[in-house]
Amino acid sequence: MPVAKPSRSIPEHSGTSYPPPHDERVKRRAWRALGNAFGLTQFGVNLVRLEPGIWSSQRHWHALEDEFIYVLSGHPTLVTDAGEERLSPGDCAGFPGGVKDGHHLKNDTDTIVEILVVGSRVPEDHGEYSDIDMVFRPGRAGYATKGGTPF
Repeated sequence: MPVAKPSRSIPEHSGTSYPPPHDERVKRRAWRALGNAFGLTQFGVNLVRLEPGIWSSQRHWHALEDEFIYVLSGHPTLVTDAGEERLSPGDCAGFPGGVKDGHHLKNDTDTIVEILVVGSRVPEDHGEYSDIDMVFRPGRAGYATKGGTPF
């Protein structure tokens, strides 16, 4: 396994596993799984690219996993329960697991946004989407409504 490699040599992925209609705003997001390229298992590291009009995710919170974001380029809008805040390159934010403060980034500018996303990998993690009737379940169990009906 190489000690170092250019991030652009790591394959880019795009899309989402969200069910319709919740997939619309995020299905064109793109990312490079940097942590996977080095066999990291305790935390994930992703280089995320958001074209104009694209969101990083639906607004959500994790029960067990911590998340951290660092803005590399562009000016995304961070949306949390406190409202919206425009970020700039060099800005960062952290979201501790268990804090029910839904968050996501949206690119409402006309230029590409790149962010570094770091998160813990807890197989039992689960959480909720703040603005829609959807939860994510532990492991790869998928999505359900807040009442428990699977999508």
